[in-house]
Amino acid sequence: MKNKLWMIFLMGSLIIPMTCLAAVNMKPQTAAEWRDYLRYRRDQTLDELYQLKPQARSEIKKAKGYATFTSLNVNLIFASVTGGRGIVHENGFMGKDTFMRMAQGGLGLGFGVKDFRAVFIFDNKEVMEKFINSGWSFGGEADAAFKGGDTGAATSGAIAIAPGLRVYQLTQSGLALQATVHGTKYWRDAFVNGDDDAN
Repeated sequence: MKNKLWMIFLMGSLIIPMTCLAAVNMKPQTAAEWRDYLRYRRDQTLDELYQLKPQARSEIKKAKGYATFTSLNVNLIFASVTGGRGIVHENGFMGKDTFMRMAQGGLGLGFGVKDFRAVFIFDNKEVMEKFINSGWSFGGEADAAFKGGDTGAATSGAIAIAPGLRVYQLTQSGLALQATVHGTKYWRDAFVNGDDDAN
């Protein structure tokens, strides 16, 4: 009897998060559908950020560019996996969009699904170009807490996570005071950008 109960619990712990993942992550099929969907999510994320931090609008306008990412975190007892997509927008005359992917894996005791959004602000053009063209990876110790100083975080609320790069992280309860970017990789999405079509 105990073995049967344990088996039911184990199956439930695997099925429920995957069901939530399927429900939340109803994926577009084509590259064009992904582009429309990600631009829609970008507008949603920026609107929410501007309501929470109106000054973020001018910060983003003055920056070299910005990126928005939407990710879905699934915790399965001892392991957690996050995957998501986003857009890097280069400010300027052309206003170019580049579509990106992200992934994060880690170990931790937890159970559930957490949806969160992030807005990156690029104060340095070279950092932005490296992020787009070469990808970006944050190591295991990359989490950044809310700090003041020369970064301007004390006045803006954006958290410095690398030279020339700051982030606002949005949660269900508002803005996070710590950026959780450890173990996260970002890279150019060849499919959505249409790179595959060009070959």
